[in-house]
Amino acid sequence: MSYVGQSLLRTEDHRFLIGAGRFVEDIDVPGVVWAQVVRSPHAHAVITGIDTAAALAVPGVLAVYTYDDIADLGLMLCPTQVATMEPMRVPPRPALAHRRVRHVGDPVAFVVAETRTAARDGAEAVAVSYGPLPCVVNGVAAMDAGAPLLWDGITGNVSYRFQKGDADAVQAAFISAAHTVQVELVNNRLIIAPTETRAGIGRFGDDGFELIVTAAGVHGIRDQLAGVFGRPPERMRVIAPDVGGGFGIKNALYPEWILLLHAARALGRPVKWVAERAEDFNGTAQGRDNVTKARLALDEDGRFLALDVQTVANLGAYMSSGGPGSSTNAPANAMGSGYVIPAIFMDVHGVFTNTLPIEAYRGAGKPEVNYMIERLVDLAARRLNIDPVELRRRNLVSAFPYRKSLGTVIDCGRFAANIDDAVVNADRAGFSARRAASEARGLRRGMGISCFLETARGSPNEGAELRFETDGRVAILVGTQSNGMGHETAYTQIAADLLGLPPETFRYVQGDTGVVRAGNGHGGARSMHMGGAALVKTVNTMLDKAKPIAERMLQAAQVSFAQGRFTVTGEPERGIALLDVAAAVRDTDESLDTYVWNLLDVITFPNGCHIAEVEVDPETGFISLQRYTAVDDFGTLINPMLTLGQIHGGVAQGIGQAMLEHTVYDRETGQLLSGSFMDYALPRADDLPNFDVTLTGVPTRGNPLGVKGAGQAGAIAAPQAVVLAVIDALGVDHLDMPLTPERVWRATQTGKRP
Repeated sequence: MSYVGQSLLRTEDHRFLIGAGRFVEDIDVPGVVWAQVVRSPHAHAVITGIDTAAALAVPGVLAVYTYDDIADLGLMLCPTQVATMEPMRVPPRPALAHRRVRHVGDPVAFVVAETRTAARDGAEAVAVSYGPLPCVVNGVAAMDAGAPLLWDGITGNVSYRFQKGDADAVQAAFISAAHTVQVELVNNRLIIAPTETRAGIGRFGDDGFELIVTAAGVHGIRDQLAGVFGRPPERMRVIAPDVGGGFGIKNALYPEWILLLHAARALGRPVKWVAERAEDFNGTAQGRDNVTKARLALDEDGRFLALDVQTVANLGAYMSSGGPGSSTNAPANAMGSGYVIPAIFMDVHGVFTNTLPIEAYRGAGKPEVNYMIERLVDLAARRLNIDPVELRRRNLVSAFPYRKSLGTVIDCGRFAANIDDAVVNADRAGFSARRAASEARGLRRGMGISCFLETARGSPNEGAELRFETDGRVAILVGTQSNGMGHETAYTQIAADLLGLPPETFRYVQGDTGVVRAGNGHGGARSMHMGGAALVKTVNTMLDKAKPIAERMLQAAQVSFAQGRFTVTGEPERGIALLDVAAAVRDTDESLDTYVWNLLDVITFPNGCHIAEVEVDPETGFISLQRYTAVDDFGTLINPMLTLGQIHGGVAQGIGQAMLEHTVYDRETGQLLSGSFMDYALPRADDLPNFDVTLTGVPTRGNPLGVKGAGQAGAIAAPQAVVLAVIDALGVDHLDMPLTPERVWRATQTGKRP
């Protein structure tokens, strides 16, 4: 039986459904004490004094730590490498604020007590004196002359300037172009709200430090912590149990992880911290937030000639672990999406503001550039009076491999076919009748058609290991990490197919630097592409090692392997099971346990076409999302049901950005006005229609499985599909996300359908 390609039920779901999941808050550690963070109520201020006496007098409080207590620790650095025009300016970031705070929620003190309640009481008793300073929360405004400066020596609050492409070729193309269109777009800042808030338990003992944490890249966090504490990585163990969603933000190093370990060492007891939801809102990195001016040049026939992109990326107050990549390396690879554009130039300023740091969030740069190009293409179609489907088909890549003007090579895809299928599935032919029916009821109906191109890889290279255990099972150890995506099922399907053994033979292991040798964790839709490829290579390496052993045991000149057995060539009745071979050599130098670190830096290119159809009430601005159609090419599908789950979740998050989610900071005070779910809206079930998703596949040669990655596609494709549908319904040229009823209602007062 072949397991790859089957929609097997997730094996991990059983423990979740019966309440047997093991999340950080579920873990009880003997002798544990609790921590609470004292956070700044100011966006920008000088710390003039901290009085901890009252806090230390609270019953149960064991310690209160301020910057002076951790001054000997290293700083939080940014490991992301970017080829900026000048070296990135990365300001010093200790785990607790030193002299100044730079965003609301900036950690100022760390209180540890016997109980969670005592820790909270102690935190409330810490008296911090502040001298408020002017603040700036908008990235563009932060570059203005006279704007408040966050950091001494960083002129104009600019951390970096990143450029890529041929500026001269782009300029020449615009001079000769028959048509040009331009847009200025706000990609709204998002508060990331996984089901599980951040949490951690720090321990210190004879073996060194141990951190149990809600994380999605344990080896990367371990290495950064090793630098902070000046310890070798092998003395720093990081463990992630079950994690209730991550979406990129849980890959980063946070101050709390440092503080938990410092307190555990100082007190000689394990220390636990679990963020409340409000604390997650003002203490965890956020996503997106940039302003882009973009121009597209076209010839007389509507062929794309050049793309010019100028972006200001709001980085927040500090440089997060993966923050700069979201506006530089990641969008550069996807710039121009799947269209033939001979000349492209991008120019990005990364800017500090008095807001929470920005981190990589589902898609990390690719949603922004796909949104931008689709807005330009749709505007061009209206200005040139060309059908938007035809204009896209005319310019999509059709011959492969195709080298984009910024250097990325697309190996395969079905770009035009995706549109053709999606148009049929969405019943575009019947749209006029549906629009007329809506208008008869006083409503406006619109359809938004958009293509997308994902660049899936994340960090290059990945490891995998097979261990044959004494109970007859085979452990699969991988350096990628699931935060709810179903890896326990998918990796098992791959191994079961390759070895011809039933899925229950395998035990999946992840998220523990003390057990898994190395890994680059979650991010960039990389797990099946990178981790799956590493597993294939590990299996093949193990079989190459096992084959001569089986030949010796069978006293045969040649054997072949299939369905979990080695059989003598020409004598199929003579054979031996792989598990028996493994058992026979388990404790010898010939052990079949095998580890491979697979060097692989190839990018894959998930692609598709998404079509949204909306109905808008012009009297209220209310949008009803009537239909949502997607045709996606993810190459080989390991488990189609899991893939659909990823698409549904990503599309929901993309719809959330388009219609509902809006992070608002007060411009004068820097206060987070959308500081709870009372003021920050996430999509609910009744905001979403049934999704019509068709999964197609052109297998890539970029890895032995032919997979392309599906984790980010929905969030990349959905925002522009929804926004373009509303623009079509209203007959206007421009709207910015989120499409709140008030914003849409105002557009209905000025924009009329032609």
